[in-house]
Amino acid sequence: MLKIVELTIPAQDFQNEPALIASLKKLWNAPQPFGYRILRKSIDSRSRTILFNLKVELFDLDNHPTKQLENRYLAPLKANSPHVIIAGTGPAGLFAALRLIELGIKPILIDRGKDVRSRRRDLAVLNKEHVVNPESNYCFGEGGAGTYSDGKLYTRSSKRGNIERILRTFVEFGADESILSDAHPHIGTNKLPDIITAMREAIIRAGGEVHFNTKLTDFILEGNELKGVVVNEKNVLKADKLILATGHSATDIFELLDKRKIEIEFKSFALGVRIEHPQKLIDRFQYHIDERPDYLPAASYSVVEQVDGRGVYSFCMCPGGIIAPCATENEQVVTNGWSPSKRNNPWANSGIVVPVSIEDIEQYQQYGALAGMRFQRDVEKKCWEAAGRTQAVPAQRLTDFIAGRKSENLPSCSYIPGLVSVQLDQVLPEFITGRLKKAFVAFGKKIPGYLSPDAVLVAPESRTSSPVRIPRNTDSCEHPHIKGLFPCGEGAGYAGGIVSAAMDGERIADVIGIN
Repeated sequence: MLKIVELTIPAQDFQNEPALIASLKKLWNAPQPFGYRILRKSIDSRSRTILFNLKVELFDLDNHPTKQLENRYLAPLKANSPHVIIAGTGPAGLFAALRLIELGIKPILIDRGKDVRSRRRDLAVLNKEHVVNPESNYCFGEGGAGTYSDGKLYTRSSKRGNIERILRTFVEFGADESILSDAHPHIGTNKLPDIITAMREAIIRAGGEVHFNTKLTDFILEGNELKGVVVNEKNVLKADKLILATGHSATDIFELLDKRKIEIEFKSFALGVRIEHPQKLIDRFQYHIDERPDYLPAASYSVVEQVDGRGVYSFCMCPGGIIAPCATENEQVVTNGWSPSKRNNPWANSGIVVPVSIEDIEQYQQYGALAGMRFQRDVEKKCWEAAGRTQAVPAQRLTDFIAGRKSENLPSCSYIPGLVSVQLDQVLPEFITGRLKKAFVAFGKKIPGYLSPDAVLVAPESRTSSPVRIPRNTDSCEHPHIKGLFPCGEGAGYAGGIVSAAMDGERIADVIGIN
């Protein structure tokens, strides 16, 4: 016997199994004992009684319907299997590789950076000594930016692929099964390295190849057909198919495409600041309580406001999180946020950003498709200079930013390299800061306590998405002018997060497998 029910219970009863079973019994007149599995869980904090909304599968123990999760078996590739080069080992590249193996095609993954464990040493140097390794940082290396971007798995891109398949693959490689039921699934930056490592080991066991410290530096073309790539300036890898999944921060790839006259396009993106509050303040507003009990997760928020004809919105909100230095070159600072699996840090941070259109940056239009990238780079360099030419970042109290005055001192902050008091009006363009000020005032009316003097802004939040799109045909997914070149994932402008990038990688693999 099988039944699916929907149930709303007080949050404190969710981990109290006798109370949960008692509530389920009222919904199902069945022989005892019975089993259950949570299919979906979301939180409702609109009233003072915090509720969990559940979708639950009920079953007789003698007829257990639960699908058992097992590690996907990747059959060893044949010695003469066709091969495809994949540039980039982020979510798009890894999921493309796994799918290619299932289709009997050998993936050869190359990545400019290091394996996920070795990356940690470079991140420690970046945080403590302010030294950027342009090939190994928060964005470049095994797992890509996804490894250190919190592990948020929420996406609205349901039409792009099978979301459940992506989530189940993460579970197969070590993620907690709760991501299959949570309305806003999250893995945690602390857990992602082991998952990424397990994926790589499975690819190699099946006969795929993974090469680190291997940077794509040129394309080998014969007319309009791809014949291979050059790596590290001198070594040649031959292939007639390349999945280009290098991420939204690989500006040298955009410049290479432009130099080789391979068509690319300007793509709108967003830019702004990252704001950090004490987590207790966000908990107090969302849950209407002074102290958050252990059975409730660290509270998050999502805000948007139309300002002067444009939406200003929160991006990559990280409850119980950390602000991280995400520069990929010297002479720039970049911020981003992440949370560990328990989301138990004392701060909550979020990007607050404004869309950037080509009309906003007319002075950059001489750079054609690279206009947005050049604008982005100049903002990041200006912030680096203003903060003392280190990985410290320009910062300002939220209340001072709105009032237009420099902060005499700054609150504590999770950003390890440090803060420098700077009026953000001096480092960000007026079309950004003017809208941000109006939006923050509006957010303060929606969220009591949001306009707190303990809230701090750091700049810039500039890597929300790729400033360039690499065009591709709708059906074949190939570049319209280069046969064998398959633009993929966030860097190509076709994804916006871990899950959508993974689905795009699988889509490209499926297209290659059919052909």
